Amino acid sequence: MDIINLAREIGKAIQEDQRFLNMQVAKQNSENDEQLNNLIGEFNLKRIAINNESQKAEQDSDKMQQLNRELRNAYAQIMKNPNMVAYNQAKDALDALLKRVNAIIVQSAEGENPETTDLAESSCAGDCSSCGGCH
Repeated sequence: MDIINLAREIGKAIQEDQRFLNMQVAKQNSENDEQLNNLIGEFNLKRIAINNESQKAEQDSDKMQQLNRELRNAYAQIMKNPNMVAYNQAKDALDALLKRVNAIIVQSAEGENPETTDLAESSCAGDCSSCGGCH
């Protein structure tokens, strides 16, 4: 079996993993949540209003402060929504799995033993642009 076929097998296994399944359910619940979608729409409108105001030659600082307060409030409402909380938790769990799988692949490509290498063994290369996070 070649490497590409093995990668496809990993992809299939990921899609069978409970973390992936949880993410799909959380994503669907978020997409179906009318209140959450309204909040996201409101947030996006506030961003557009802030962008429009910031493009003006003479900005109204009071208006900018008000728009920024409204934007922060909309964001806070989004992040408190139960479906968004569940989505973020599911996404974090899936991201952690993908990060671990990727670390094993990368470290194996760097010569580490594939049977023993793992995320905990990753070391800082000094270039934060490609970093998966420090441990």
